[in-house]
Amino acid sequence: MTPRVLSTRNLNKSYGSGATRFEALTDVTIDIEEGESVAIVGKSGSGKSTLMHILALLDQPTSGELTVDGTDAARLKGRQLNALRNRTFGFVFQQFFLTPNASVLENVMLPLTIARIRSGERKRLAREALTQLDLVDKAGNRATNLSGGQKQRVVIARALVNNPRIIFADEPTGNLDSATGAVVEDKLFALNREQGITLVIVTHDEDLAARCDRRIYLRDGHIVDSLACTEVAA
Repeated sequence: MTPRVLSTRNLNKSYGSGATRFEALTDVTIDIEEGESVAIVGKSGSGKSTLMHILALLDQPTSGELTVDGTDAARLKGRQLNALRNRTFGFVFQQFFLTPNASVLENVMLPLTIARIRSGERKRLAREALTQLDLVDKAGNRATNLSGGQKQRVVIARALVNNPRIIFADEPTGNLDSATGAVVEDKLFALNREQGITLVIVTHDEDLAARCDRRIYLRDGHIVDSLACTEVAA
């Protein structure tokens, strides 16, 4: 049996209280297996980004259970939580979150700097990640001088540099034209296919979602469907 890297049971997330209380997620139960590619699909306000933030340990549920690689997330605190997140996850967001006047190499090294990896090793690993994304020739360039597609590939290199088990991608092609977006998609799915990295993509793009092994549909904070890639959504 393929091990589960992420599991939730009856997960709930609410904001506010009383008359202003808003239920962002209600009774969400999912399992994500190692090496799987999963799309979390829904319109704006469906709860998909909230779910990703909880799965990625960037936010906490109001109630319910989350386990990461068999570890109860509720037991993780402070440095232990940060260390697990930095070691296990890589992040690719629609907004690139690059330091514009820093070099491409410095941007990719950031997770290794946080992990206190030695300078020489940081540079070596960052160059290896850039090589995988066909960007090592841009290592000395300032991030502000790159095209949108190049910036997103730098973000993927940064996500990859810590050798993560899971990459979370939130609307990874939302700021790109269709041709450039297709290149970025191909890079993400190649990492999933060739290196076995689990891929969790948050999107409203049905074409992107259809490339995943499975699609989980959210509406108003509820899971309304879960389909394998060979199935057709109603």
